[in-house]
Amino acid sequence: MSQMYDKNNKLTPVTLISVGPCVVLQKMGKEKEGYSALQIGFEKIEKKSKIGKSMKGKEYRYIKECRTEENETLNVGDEINASTFEEGQIVKVVGISKGKGFQGGVKRHGFHGRNATHGVKHEHRTIGSTGTRFPQHVMKGRRMPGRMGSDQVTVKNLKIMRVDKENNLLVIKGAVPGTVRTLLEIKG
Repeated sequence: MSQMYDKNNKLTPVTLISVGPCVVLQKMGKEKEGYSALQIGFEKIEKKSKIGKSMKGKEYRYIKECRTEENETLNVGDEINASTFEEGQIVKVVGISKGKGFQGGVKRHGFHGRNATHGVKHEHRTIGSTGTRFPQHVMKGRRMPGRMGSDQVTVKNLKIMRVDKENNLLVIKGAVPGTVRTLLEIKG
């Protein structure tokens, strides 16, 4: 993340994102596959020893399928880069959020904890009772401590502040999910 001044000299938090280049690997149509989509590859694998038999012809580390309209103008072999986007465009960004490890009920679900007095000793941040007398087991869906984070998150209505076509960079207003060097999907 960084910050920049917009046209009204207002300081704005921004995120710099390196875009592609991504390559269209396959075009799917309604007549054959039953739906229209594009298969897009990112980050070509250079070492031939790292390419398995099932990956022949699609030697990319990341392959993603994106649904499209039937009248899509992109064809197999076309490149998608920063020039696809324009300043002022509103996009949504999909990514995997930061992992936070095993967390208790207070941090994970916002429980307020127990009293500090009236017989509560060493249990201030515990979740309390987990079940009832009948059916004598913990009900499915009970919010309890557990692993937190590493979920797919979509951030909508992010504005593209600047497009750098030479360096394949997008400057997007606000924060995006994930850590540094996380793989993101940008939908226009």
